[in-house]
Amino acid sequence: MGKTIRLTMAQAVAHFLNAQKTIIDGKTVPIFAGVWGIFGHGNVAGMGEALYQVREELPTLRAHNEQGMAHAAVAFAKASFRQRFMACTTSIGPGALNMVTAAGVAHVNRLPVLFLPGDIFANRIPDPVLQQIEDFGDGTVSVNDAFRCVSRYFDRITRPEQIISALKRAMQVLTDPVDCGPVTLSLCQDVQAEAYDYPASLFEEKVWATRRPRPDTDELAAAIETLRKARTPLIIAGGGVLYSQATVELQAFAETHGIPVAVTQAGKSAIADDHPLCMGSVGVTGTSAANAFAEEADVILAVGTRLQDFTTGSWALFKNGGVTMIGLNTAPFDAAKHDSQPLVADAREGLKLLSQALGGWSAPSASTQTAKSRKGEWMAAANRATAPTNADLPSDAQVIGAVQRSIGGENSVLVCAAGGLPGELHKLWQAKKPGGYHMEYGFSCMGYEIAGALGVKLARPEADVVVMVGDGSYMMMNSELSTSIMLGQKLTIIVLDNRGYGCINRLQMGTGGANFNNLLKDSMIEMMPDIDFRAHAESMGAVAVKVSSIADLETAIEQSKGNDRTSVIVIDTDPLITTEEGGHWWDVAVPEVSPRSEVNKARIAYVKARAAQALG
Repeated sequence: MGKTIRLTMAQAVAHFLNAQKTIIDGKTVPIFAGVWGIFGHGNVAGMGEALYQVREELPTLRAHNEQGMAHAAVAFAKASFRQRFMACTTSIGPGALNMVTAAGVAHVNRLPVLFLPGDIFANRIPDPVLQQIEDFGDGTVSVNDAFRCVSRYFDRITRPEQIISALKRAMQVLTDPVDCGPVTLSLCQDVQAEAYDYPASLFEEKVWATRRPRPDTDELAAAIETLRKARTPLIIAGGGVLYSQATVELQAFAETHGIPVAVTQAGKSAIADDHPLCMGSVGVTGTSAANAFAEEADVILAVGTRLQDFTTGSWALFKNGGVTMIGLNTAPFDAAKHDSQPLVADAREGLKLLSQALGGWSAPSASTQTAKSRKGEWMAAANRATAPTNADLPSDAQVIGAVQRSIGGENSVLVCAAGGLPGELHKLWQAKKPGGYHMEYGFSCMGYEIAGALGVKLARPEADVVVMVGDGSYMMMNSELSTSIMLGQKLTIIVLDNRGYGCINRLQMGTGGANFNNLLKDSMIEMMPDIDFRAHAESMGAVAVKVSSIADLETAIEQSKGNDRTSVIVIDTDPLITTEEGGHWWDVAVPEVSPRSEVNKARIAYVKARAAQALG
């Protein structure tokens, strides 16, 4: 019999995590950068004691909110291009449930995070334990079952030896390019403290490498044949290009074969925005250049994108009746969407092999020149939108312009998530390096911004991490602002206060709805709030200031560079102004009947727009 080590189940988890490694830039490093933990009765005695024993090698970070710390872990994985990740541990009940939203973010965005929520007693003797939710018809259910639909792998550990296979399966999922996503190991609190003679081999160092599947010969040949016939091809680059670290190959492919590139929210920064062949963002929040080309394209090479509705304009964007889509993706599920011609492969390997096989072929020069001309026209429109004015309330675009000019260099990472800002940033922000644009728009999760930026800063400590967040998202979750100060991780946070949910208010108006319950002034409230975001941020330890103009904003950003901790700059903005150029229709169902003429008019336009949607 092999050598064994007697440990509690929780100690086995901690020692196992500490032994997992990866190689980055030729150096072997821990694949788990640390564990976020908020302790309660369901994990403090078990996981808390276990993590204490490895605290020097596997740091435990304390946060203020379980959802916030989980967002930070998600963002860390995204900013690390899935090469490294983090774990999160909580007590049972509300502590565990607070992480479910972040698990949804990780699942949608295909990002690795290990969730370790405490669970009820496996022996059931204390039932119902504090914070236990009892299911009247199923004695095996706990709140942690809520993780099942937002986990790529879920397991409940009711015996200490079960953790052996569960940890191995967890690592397979966390490091797999296809299955990659959140893993939940639900740890019954009594079992955390139970000892077992674990095989010593479980705690031996293991190095995980990036798997790069190569394409099937027949699928590759079909893709080459399709591309060679193309007259107006377009590449749509998604987040998979960044996760595969295929940015060099993407640019080389575009330049060699004269094919313009449009980017999704997750794929933005896969090619520099100032590259002549970068058409910018595509779809609902797309540039006029990218969308005009997408409408005409006869072949679309979709690389590393799951083709969600914002990318495809709810599948009404591609108007060439003969368009063929090639889905270059590690996941067959994504590669074959909407009758795409699948090319199942790693993005980097797939692009290299495609380019080699195409040889000297390139798209017709007229197509390439049209793309470059449209790019110039779009940039002129973008510069107009971001230029400063003397308006009493600036637009989001004008604030974006100021931030770009002041701190938008090659060393910056822009972080945002939800509301109206993602649409404007997708169009207007000029990303210069891979990972310089960090947008959570898969789940579009309000409250991700500040917590996510903290995760980005942990992953890229040398970067200037800049957060742009609306007052609505700021109010939903801001506690990790304090955590950033506690951890000595400086962020620059720009709070745009438009006094409500301006983005959804505009959507409400666009679908014929009355202004209702979105802007504070249109809500059923007794007193109009006057929130002092500057004072609030300052009370949490930040250096904070409120400005009243674009010029003052640029000055404040410049001054913030000398601050030794997180800095918050607040500016009031107009809730109604958006960049008119670019964009595309989005399928938001309008009521079929209504007593209001505005809704009926919007319904007519909606039905007409739906006629352009592709089925399949």
